[in-house]
Amino acid sequence: MGACASTPTKTRNGSRGGLAGSDLIRRATSSKVIHVDGRMQELKLPTQAKHITWENPNHFLCNSETMSVGTCVPQVPEEEELQPGQIYFLLPLCEAQKPLSLPDLCALAIKAASALGKDGARRTPKLNIH
Repeated sequence: MGACASTPTKTRNGSRGGLAGSDLIRRATSSKVIHVDGRMQELKLPTQAKHITWENPNHFLCNSETMSVGTCVPQVPEEEELQPGQIYFLLPLCEAQKPLSLPDLCALAIKAASALGKDGARRTPKLNIH
């Protein structure tokens, strides 16, 4: 095994930092919401979940990274700010108490991939299959 060392580097703006502080990583300034009809909405931040759900009665938001097969889809609290770079699904409230099936999760992943592909984005939502 070899040794590995890391030292802070200077970025263009003169701040010190490692890779995270460099120009190599672009910070996300928006989040994306995939609607039931497959439409994607890109939101500037900060935005609270309630701004989306107020415009879409009888629907709730869920973070794509918190979804797992066999569990109910966790709802994003109304007062929570949407996170940069995250993909959210807007789902009907009637789906909130039903465990997520593998076919349901696959359908959402396909819907998201299609919407993101139309946008030219390369990010695929991370969905947990347990």
